[in-house]
Amino acid sequence: MRRVPERQFTDAEIEAAVEALSDPARFRAAESRVGRIAPQLQRILVQALDAGGWFGEAHEAEILRVATTPDPDRRIRAVRTLLADETRIGMLVGVAVGWELARELEND
Repeated sequence: MRRVPERQFTDAEIEAAVEALSDPARFRAAESRVGRIAPQLQRILVQALDAGGWFGEAHEAEILRVATTPDPDRRIRAVRTLLADETRIGMLVGVAVGWELARELEND
């Protein structure tokens, strides 16, 4: 397989692409394409998160700590923070997987 040199995108190009995705119709089309391959992408995402150690013993310990926080207000705040952190990590790894998928498709 012939490898295409990786193109470097400018900040302006990335910003324009992100702005284009804010168009609801365009995002729905992208969401539809991703939805068709979601099971395969989910498997890759889980493998990447596992390989990165994101959901190992430390994560389990953090879940236990958060769930057993005695003060209800602190517990709710800690749960929200944990969920936000997990969401950010999942998004970052998901973007990396998507970026690599796009590169693979461009190389064909």
